[in-house]
Amino acid sequence: MRTAKVERRTKETEISVSLDLDGSGVYDVNTGIGFLDHMLEQLSRHSLIDLTVAAEGDLHIDFHHTTEDTGIAIGEAVSQALGERRGITRFATATIPMDETLSRVTLDISNRPYLIWKVEFTKPKLGDMDTELFKEWFQAFAQAAGITLHIENLYGENNHHIVESCFKGLARSLRDAMTIDPRKADEVPSTKGVLGGSL
Repeated sequence: MRTAKVERRTKETEISVSLDLDGSGVYDVNTGIGFLDHMLEQLSRHSLIDLTVAAEGDLHIDFHHTTEDTGIAIGEAVSQALGERRGITRFATATIPMDETLSRVTLDISNRPYLIWKVEFTKPKLGDMDTELFKEWFQAFAQAAGITLHIENLYGENNHHIVESCFKGLARSLRDAMTIDPRKADEVPSTKGVLGGSL
């Protein structure tokens, strides 16, 4: 069973995450940030990861700590559930259209975290959420999950569509990269025999 539970408590946030990588996309998400909830629901639905997130944070200050720490907690849970990462397909790319927008997400579940973020917004906020915080979420997630993650918005005008296509792209590429290859189900997908560290 590729499942995990993570509790993250700081002076700024209290976050509980549980997930099942081999689920059916069932979610129960409450971060206190409506737009972030919507994006995490998209992540669950399109990756088929069953995801439960409960977060309480210092939203009276701003949304930064809750956004970042939610990314960390979900990333840690994904990493724990993957374990030694035996048998996974490892690499995947998803190119996601949403009306006028097209975004591409490419990743390597390498245990070498890295984020390339080529996404620009024309508005400072979506609802009450600062658009600059989306990069913070993806950075925190990639670092904690041990994933090399490249995200590019190829074109688009609507900021909501741009963000949503990035989360859906992450979901679909995760779904493919986490899939167990039955031909190599017991092997770590690396010539080193272990994922992480130097090339």
